[in-house]
Amino acid sequence: MKLNLKNPIVFFDLETTGTNINADRIVEICYLKVYPNGNEEAKTMRINPEMHIPEGASAVHGIYDKDVEDCPTFKEVAKSIAQEIEGCDLAGFNSNRFDIPVLAEEFIRAGADIDLAKRKFVDVQVIFHKREQRTLSAAYKFYCDKDLEDAHTAEADTRATYEVLKAQLDRYPDLQNDIAFLSEYSSFGKNVDFAGRMVYDDKGVETFNFGKYKGQSVVEVLKKDPGYYGWIQSSDFTLNTKAALTRIRLREMSNLTTK
Repeated sequence: MKLNLKNPIVFFDLETTGTNINADRIVEICYLKVYPNGNEEAKTMRINPEMHIPEGASAVHGIYDKDVEDCPTFKEVAKSIAQEIEGCDLAGFNSNRFDIPVLAEEFIRAGADIDLAKRKFVDVQVIFHKREQRTLSAAYKFYCDKDLEDAHTAEADTRATYEVLKAQLDRYPDLQNDIAFLSEYSSFGKNVDFAGRMVYDDKGVETFNFGKYKGQSVVEVLKKDPGYYGWIQSSDFTLNTKAALTRIRLREMSNLTTK
């Protein structure tokens, strides 16, 4: 089934130095840009992560230090990538929990002027897990009746994800061919930050989603325990989480001064 698009949508996949969204870096990115008229543009690039690629990670994606030593750093290509995805919605496989947070961290470190929070995100893995509970290779076999060759290469995984989403729309009549619906359906919750350390409750209030203040209003926690803000800023949280918390804090300070 052809996707019903109002905006272009970018299917993308990252290969990285590891699975820590705070500290690991991108070594390869592939994105497939699909336009509302059905036209497609694909691009794959290797990235020098400016750090050693652990052997365990290389064993998964087959990319070693020597393969990226002459490649550009993310900072060098961040502006062009941001321009490519400007105005586009984003889709991937396990992207809401991993690829989106990692990409956001890289953009922040590079100082790129892009606000990913304005985009809609479709996570094909979530749709798959809600329906069938399998991996991408199994999803590709199940929905498309094809074996996924070159699994764990960014290009193969990206295109397979695109094909799986179209097949999911064909298989499940109740799945609306609408990116806003698919974005909502494939989300785990309404995150304030990409890592989901803060979420909106059913009343739209920002609440902490971890630790001793889990389920409590962020604003109220900052009032009764001001040091909690400093602890988060100095701890191993993502840059995006820290920035989101800072925006809330500055907003509340502004509200106090205008009253």
